[in-house]
Amino acid sequence: MADRRTFNVVILGLGFLFIFTAFTTCGNVEQTVVKSLENGTFSGSGYHSLGIIYGVFSFSNLLAPTVVAVIGAKMTMFMSGLLYSGYIAVFIIPSSWAFYLTSVLIGVGAAMLWTAQGHFLVENSEASTINRNTGMFWALLQCSMLFGNLYIYFDWNGRTEISDSSRKNIFLSLLVASVLGTLSFLVLRKSHHEEEMLSEEEGQSLLSTPMMYKHRANTALQDAKSEFKTILQLLKAKTILLLSPCMAYSGLELSFYSGVYGTCIGATTQFGEAAKGLIGMSGIVVGIGEIVGGGLFGLLCKNNRFRRTSVVFLGMVVHFVAFYLIFLNLPDDAPVVFSTTTQKKPYLTPSVSIALLCSFLLGLGDSCFNTQLYSILGRVYAEQSTPAFAIFKFIQSVFAAVAFFYSGYLLLMWQLLLMIILGFTGTLCFFVVERMQNFSVDLQEY
Repeated sequence: MADRRTFNVVILGLGFLFIFTAFTTCGNVEQTVVKSLENGTFSGSGYHSLGIIYGVFSFSNLLAPTVVAVIGAKMTMFMSGLLYSGYIAVFIIPSSWAFYLTSVLIGVGAAMLWTAQGHFLVENSEASTINRNTGMFWALLQCSMLFGNLYIYFDWNGRTEISDSSRKNIFLSLLVASVLGTLSFLVLRKSHHEEEMLSEEEGQSLLSTPMMYKHRANTALQDAKSEFKTILQLLKAKTILLLSPCMAYSGLELSFYSGVYGTCIGATTQFGEAAKGLIGMSGIVVGIGEIVGGGLFGLLCKNNRFRRTSVVFLGMVVHFVAFYLIFLNLPDDAPVVFSTTTQKKPYLTPSVSIALLCSFLLGLGDSCFNTQLYSILGRVYAEQSTPAFAIFKFIQSVFAAVAFFYSGYLLLMWQLLLMIILGFTGTLCFFVVERMQNFSVDLQEY
């Protein structure tokens, strides 16, 4: 049984590795690709597409648990993978209506995929293996930022424009990766808990198959109603209200490092022929920062409440240093330029080394905030973890969606300033929550 569960976790991680190699690479380059299209009939925006994805994702989280309960985690992940593959396929033969339609569909699919992933991981873990299994899964997932972006670096290095043939070859490769990840979910085996449920249902010979699914749907609906009530109650809790600015900030900076920053690098005229290839290299270095930060702060500091504030403060400082260097190093019109190159000059002569250093700092700082948000929510809401994390993902996704929509209109300095204000506010509120929790523990000990 232990071998089956380990097998399931590894296959789960590999499936997500392939799917998010495709999707993460796509998100990193799509605004640059859209601006390079030799298609006068296409009028889509990569920023708007990503904004739609995260907006739909945030609200679809409310329905996803019911879908998982009715059709099972395995089939939910398979169906969601098909939606991801459809989104990637649109870039091979672009059309505006398909681009935005699949943006909506992948938002729904993302909510189902991540809900099913959490359910399946728990079903295949025990108290003694949950940390190991989570670590294996996230290690495989984070590697998705490396391979696709490495392809982009080698294929786009030296190009000033992205040709139709180059775009088709890249997205055909990404589509193959996404389809392989989707098909891998079919290899997953039933967990011991699922087998017990199936045997019980099979033993109830009086229930037909439609009645069995109706029973599952009714049970899932009742559970969904109960969780929704809990979510509404938690939204009024002081701890959640105080953590909301930090959650919101994680959404803004998620949109910046995953879609905006790569676009800015690729549009910087002073990087010359290396600019487009640097988009891929930047994505790789962001991934390295995430892996380093996740390893250091997610594993070493997960049980020490006094270190959480230190890690969040470090994340704020790291991000603020990155924002200042980006402000000096990149042109102010880099996110909003309509053509593929910028017109304005930055304060410093753009440096590839500084640009990649900022990529690393963005990934490192993001891991600081996310690991500690997971840590404090898991500690404070140990008995209500599902609704607490649903609120976190909802707030994060809403602000990521908002950020993607304004990214095509606001100059770089205003985007950086918004993140600085919200980042400082979120860090301050995190300190207050941590102080409240420490004070509560001191009172209990007293």
